[in-house]
Amino acid sequence: MFVVNDKIVSTELFSQKFICNLSKCKGACCWEGDFGAPVTLEEKDIIENVLDKIMPKLSEESQFIINRDGVASYNNHIKGMTTSLHENGACVFLVKDEGGIAKCAFEQAYEAEEISFKKPISCHLYPVRISQNQETNFEALNYDEWEICSAACSLGEEHQMPVFRFVKDAIIRQYGSDFYEQMEDIYQTFFT
Repeated sequence: MFVVNDKIVSTELFSQKFICNLSKCKGACCWEGDFGAPVTLEEKDIIENVLDKIMPKLSEESQFIINRDGVASYNNHIKGMTTSLHENGACVFLVKDEGGIAKCAFEQAYEAEEISFKKPISCHLYPVRISQNQETNFEALNYDEWEICSAACSLGEEHQMPVFRFVKDAIIRQYGSDFYEQMEDIYQTFFT
């Protein structure tokens, strides 16, 4: 592990390779799993404020769930907020394109310049997960290895794309460009 600006960064962010391969997985991370995408309270507020732009993109069932349960709720497993889900585990903000690939309604609205919120940082950073140790007040960035992402690992190996570079924009969004540049320095020093 490495320490960057008082954050603990897993070695796997440098050693593992990753590029999302949506043609293979069809965006399974948006409908698989035991809980929704982690969101901060600030993100929950943002989502509620842009909801009028997002709702028309969603299925009637997603709209019903949001109206019934809200955009997010507290999750005991992660000790924080997560997006609301369908009974089958799919995120309520999932929309599918013509090819059946899961897309994010926020990202679609962002790319269409309808909103300035790209998507929850937990989604933008994936496969990196942030965990907070309440006792030490340390934040840790870890690689979340998940079987459904095996095609992403293969594609990352093929292109020699380390995880931290794959999520460069999200790291800069969360921690700033200086943080990312320190990660590049670590990679150049220890992994090339």
